[in-house]
Amino acid sequence: QVQLLESGGDLVQAGGSLRLSCTALRLKFDNYPMGWFRQVPGKEREFVAAVSATEGNTSYAESVRGRFTISRGSAKNTVSLQMSNLQLEDTAVYYCNVGVKGVNCSPPLCYWGQGTQVTVSS
Repeated sequence: QVQLLESGGDLVQAGGSLRLSCTALRLKFDNYPMGWFRQVPGKEREFVAAVSATEGNTSYAESVRGRFTISRGSAKNTVSLQMSNLQLEDTAVYYCNVGVKGVNCSPPLCYWGQGTQVTVSS
C-alpha cells in the first residue's frame, strides 16, 4: 500500500518559517509530479505548490508565490515545502500529493498524505 509520510507542521508566529517534508513509501514516483495542497475547515482543498517529475519545474498558487519554495529530493520520492513569512491565512492542514491531478483525484492517478497542521498565530 502506498504511503506518504508528512512532517513539519507546527504552531508558528506570523512572519516565521516552517519546513514541511513528505516521503513516499512502497512505490517509486520518479516519473510523477509531487506537490502540496492545503485545506481549512469548511473550505475546499486548494493547490499550494508543485514540482515536476524530471526537470524540476515548479508552480505556485499566487497567494504563496515568493514566500514558499517547493523542492524535490535527489531520490525523487521526497518533497519539501519551505514556508517563509507565514501569515494568519496560511493556517491550514497541508497535504502532500503525488500526481497533482486536482483536489478530487484518487489512486491510482494520485496519492495523498494524511495531512499536517500548520497554525500561524498573531
